[in-house]
Amino acid sequence: MTAPQGELFSDALQAQIKARFLHVDHDITGRERLFFDNAGGSFRLKAAVEQFARIDAVPDNPERIHETAVFLQQVQARGTQDLRTVLNAEGGSVYAALTASGAMFDMVRAIAENVPGSNMVTTVLEHPSSFDAMQLYAERTGRELRVAPSNPITGGVDVEAICRLVDADTALLSVIYASNISGAKLDIAEIVRRARAIQPDLYIVVDAVQHAPHGLIDLAKTPVDGINIAPYKFFGCRGSGLAWLSDRAARLPHHKLAAKKPDFWDLGSAAPWQFAVMSEIVDYVAWLGAQSGAAGDRRTLFARGIEKIELHERALLARLLEGSDAAPGLRHQRGVQVFLDHADLSRRDLILAIGIEGLEYAQAVREYEQRGVVVYERVASSLYSKRMLESFGLAGAVRVSPLHCHGTADVDRFLRVTQEIAQAFAGPR
Repeated sequence: MTAPQGELFSDALQAQIKARFLHVDHDITGRERLFFDNAGGSFRLKAAVEQFARIDAVPDNPERIHETAVFLQQVQARGTQDLRTVLNAEGGSVYAALTASGAMFDMVRAIAENVPGSNMVTTVLEHPSSFDAMQLYAERTGRELRVAPSNPITGGVDVEAICRLVDADTALLSVIYASNISGAKLDIAEIVRRARAIQPDLYIVVDAVQHAPHGLIDLAKTPVDGINIAPYKFFGCRGSGLAWLSDRAARLPHHKLAAKKPDFWDLGSAAPWQFAVMSEIVDYVAWLGAQSGAAGDRRTLFARGIEKIELHERALLARLLEGSDAAPGLRHQRGVQVFLDHADLSRRDLILAIGIEGLEYAQAVREYEQRGVVVYERVASSLYSKRMLESFGLAGAVRVSPLHCHGTADVDRFLRVTQEIAQAFAGPR
């Protein structure tokens, strides 16, 4: 992929994209606002919400033989295949859970309880759903938990920092695809290659919840044993977590009904809407790929769509940092500090951590809200942030997370609001 500073959508395409999402420019009451908290839960596709309501309204049990049940089976089969499309995954099993966090705990448990080894390896930047799962099952199985430190320059975790902890007795490696504080992307392909060179039978699970809406995942190039996504952070709906497990991981002993096949992970009746929403997500990204000139099968179109999203978001990130004639960028505003500001934008998803002189982080969030902008405070007192922030030497940050359906006008408005807040609180020169 070229364009180190990204490549914006055309104005015409940007307008079409915005029109496909709900509440981009206004909140639920109709008030105008700028929602830059998509790392906490992204904008919903109109089509996904409509399909959720349509499919969930069907009373039929899909485990029947009549016509409507067969239709629901087809919905589920298509959505299952579409998760594979997103991941470029062959074989293995798809697991539909209530949340991505629940799926992660289940995957870690099955591996930790059934795979030999004296230690388990993770990173300090993991979401609590993966870090706490690793800690819990390391304790329960009597294993050492090894934790790779972060790199406060890049905002990520170095490959070497992870791989130096892996040895022939490592049972499981759990890594996050991208930090939900700094946006830094980990080099998953190199981590997998080097870790398996040390321990060829190593089980690896990846938390892709944060990264999936922003960049391409390709399990053909990064063969792992488990990976999860959260549709509500991927233009879909809450109440759904989807995971994929490799053949060998799927067959490990796990909670399941005795009559089901050894590699089956779902418990209870299926919720076909979960799969219908997954298909709407892939439909949308594939449509975007087609608008960008791609042709070919569904994976090819999806891959092109995600690549265009990544390039557009990189261009937005560059504008946030450097600004334009419309407004100075965050790097150039007095009283504003950009934390973990690594120069190589190709190694970052569209997330920024900033601070404003003279303002406590939650107070800064309130100042933004008073001006019609929604962002989020990450503070060391939060169980979701403490471990990661302390690893960076930070007490907190204001997290800024736009989405690809935003355009340059949205970024410029945010920059002007930030400048106004900074000038009001940073004090005289």
